[in-house]
Amino acid sequence: MNRIRVIIPAFNEADAIVLVIRDIPDFVEEIIVVDNNSSDKTAENAKNAGATVLHEQNKGYGFACLKGIDYIRNHSKKTDIIVFLDGDYSDFPEEMKKIVAPIIDENFDFVIGARVNSKRESGAMTFPQIFGNWLATNLMRLFFNAKFTDLGPFRAIKFEKLLALNMQDKTYGWTVEMQLKALKQNLSYTEVEVKYRNRIGTSKVSGTLKGAVMAGIKILFWIFKYTFK
Repeated sequence: MNRIRVIIPAFNEADAIVLVIRDIPDFVEEIIVVDNNSSDKTAENAKNAGATVLHEQNKGYGFACLKGIDYIRNHSKKTDIIVFLDGDYSDFPEEMKKIVAPIIDENFDFVIGARVNSKRESGAMTFPQIFGNWLATNLMRLFFNAKFTDLGPFRAIKFEKLLALNMQDKTYGWTVEMQLKALKQNLSYTEVEVKYRNRIGTSKVSGTLKGAVMAGIKILFWIFKYTFK
């Protein structure tokens, strides 16, 4: 039996986090919400909904993910698969079975939930997100012959493989760093099409000019770092 734990980085997602937790399938061993120094009731609501709540004072998506990984690494119980998803209810947590199935049934190491246009609500992804995805995946295809089509946050990976990636990015470059390192380490990977809806609340990255610019810079940094390494 595969033991699956979920990591949800969350910053000011008090209105959404309970819905996310509610829709996560029962086969998940533990739901870990990493409160990234929220000023609202994200942590309280997540705890009341049954999640394990960790606190990361340093703001940044990568900081929060690394906090969750460190907790699981030091956990007394074994973990086989880690699933990442956002805390804003833009993903459909009930589709988690689709995300983990290639790992369980076909022994893939890594799975990305691809937010394809046909399954995406109108306006769910901003222009900076769409362009950033297009640029990053095309550069990875050009330089590494990769088959990724998305940098989707809803993803699953074997825990032992995740630890071997030695993830480092603390902020905007987390997703692309994981995919680049998966390519470099020859992990077996695939994508599954997932639905995607308009998030609850305002995005802290794509919803601001600064966030969009910084995310773009980080994506290019990681791609060119690994291209010319």
